[in-house]
Amino acid sequence: MALSCRGRGFCQSCLGRRMVARAAHLVDRVLPVVPVRHWVLSLPFALRYRLAWDHELCRAVLGIFARALMAFTRRRARCDPTTARTGAVTVIQRAGSAANLNIHFHTIAVDGAFVEGRGGRLSFRPVRAPSPDEVSSLLAIVRTRILALLARRGLVVAETGDPTGDFDLDPPPLAEVYAASVRQRLATGERAGREPMRLRSAAFATKREDPDHRGARQDGFDLCASRAVRANNRSRLERLCRYLLRPPIPAERLSEEQGLVLLALPRPWTDGSTHVAFEPAELIERLAALVPRPHANLILYHGVLAGHARWRSMVVRFGRGREPVDGRPSRGESSRNPTWAELMRRGMDLDVLACPRCGSRMRHIATILGREVIHKVLVHLGLDTDPDAQPPHSARAPPAPASALAPGRSVPEIGITAVAPIGRFTARLARLAGPAADSKVLTSEPPSAPSR
Repeated sequence: MALSCRGRGFCQSCLGRRMVARAAHLVDRVLPVVPVRHWVLSLPFALRYRLAWDHELCRAVLGIFARALMAFTRRRARCDPTTARTGAVTVIQRAGSAANLNIHFHTIAVDGAFVEGRGGRLSFRPVRAPSPDEVSSLLAIVRTRILALLARRGLVVAETGDPTGDFDLDPPPLAEVYAASVRQRLATGERAGREPMRLRSAAFATKREDPDHRGARQDGFDLCASRAVRANNRSRLERLCRYLLRPPIPAERLSEEQGLVLLALPRPWTDGSTHVAFEPAELIERLAALVPRPHANLILYHGVLAGHARWRSMVVRFGRGREPVDGRPSRGESSRNPTWAELMRRGMDLDVLACPRCGSRMRHIATILGREVIHKVLVHLGLDTDPDAQPPHSARAPPAPASALAPGRSVPEIGITAVAPIGRFTARLARLAGPAADSKVLTSEPPSAPSR
């Protein structure tokens, strides 16, 4: 494995390791063996812009949501809400599906409440799934309290609810990039102020309704609580944690065609958009807005899962028993900072330390970087030590990704044959060859994107 750059912005290697390691930590040492529910809170565009800069305000807004959510859960539990306790873990995500700046909160909340019984032992009281009306009532409380917080700080206009403040008078660096990314626009280059180009297909231009959707939307605030995980389904819980901690732009969604970088959307938008096309400089602009502020913690714990909660030591062990969950190593057997090999075995089912010859376990001895030591090792193994020597078999280029749009080659997943080169911003529509030309266009019209 290559050495890590230790970045927090968009490095696939570093963020991939962080995703698997933090998800394993949450499942093994933080989240108790009880039902949990995934909540997602999205915010108005103007508020996203403000929270992208002001991390203290972002934490205050999140605190309002977390306290309202935990009070909502305690009231619905079959116990005294004044003595019951619950908890949650929140990941602050900065990226939307089109690599746009979109501050929103993903929260894994305990789907019930803990009550202290005789002898100080805890018992758990689960709650039923919330109805759409209950989610709407909770969102109304959260919205009212957030707007009241902004009003107290002088950051809101009563008529519009848009945050204001001293940013308009003294804008920070990259303010234009942040503002443009929030609005799904570009801030630099010849196409400044316009939408990124998109690939669309008429086959996907339909509005899909989820019969199990439990959500509400009010004046730009959006709250969803459709996904729940049972207590004994720890593998699904770990996949959910990885989803919350995923990198902003997965490498498998990127492809290149004739100077354009295509970003595949995880789900088609309601207008049929399936890809967003960037010029290289435009993609760098988007990435710059996604890098979090220095020393800004993006994983926060609430209630009984907070670091100094009185019941935390009992809650994190609740329901685990003496045996390791899912056969994984117990706390004493697993290191706090797992190695790359351990993470690859857990997150990818790829055991790189299994000897392909005898099947026994291999052990990492050292990482060799010194040229003289490398030379001695190569000589001992009988390998060529000349760095300029050609390999015995000519190396070939790696295979192109399946989603790449190679000229003259039909790609069934995309439904087009080739994309013509894009020049200046006056020529926005690419000529698409083949029978699918009527169903796909490369456009810069405003998208009908989901709120998250």
